[in-house]
This record gives sequence, C-alpha cells and structure tokens, in this order.
Amino acid sequence: MELVSWIIGSIISGLIIGALGRLVIPGPNPMSIGLTIVIGIGASLIGGTIGFIIGLRWFFNLLLEIAVAAVIVVMVQQSRRTV
Repeated sequence: MELVSWIIGSIISGLIIGALGRLVIPGPNPMSIGLTIVIGIGASLIGGTIGFIIGLRWFFNLLLEIAVAAVIVVMVQQSRRTV
C-alpha cells in the first residue's frame, strides 16, 4: 500500500512541479500533460536529491525543483526547435 501511495504522490507532485516549471518559461509550451508529469517527476527527483545533499529547507527545495523543471522545459523546447 505504501508503494501505491508513493506512486500517486509522485504523479501529483510531478504534475504540480512540471506545471510550475512550464509557467516560469514565457511563451507557448506545446507539451502534453504526460510529458509535463514526467518532467515534474524528474525535476522533483533531481532537485530533491540536490536539496537534500546540500541541506535545504522544504521551501527552498521546492524552488530548486521548480528551477530544475524550468531548465528541463527549456531543454525540451530547444530540442523540438532543432528538429
């Protein structure tokens, strides 16, 4: 049961972090909701790990996760422009 809770929590937090990361970047971001969730989950894992290692409090950890999501969104936009 804990695994199911963790998975659901990761999806919800990924959606929120991914959406906030997209909002930080100006202009249209034609990405699917699935890609937004994947970006958010990845950003949560990367930013959360970095924040844990350097000892950030939860609020600054959240800001770091959003910043990582924004960087990933920019990378996705750049990769789509070159194609």
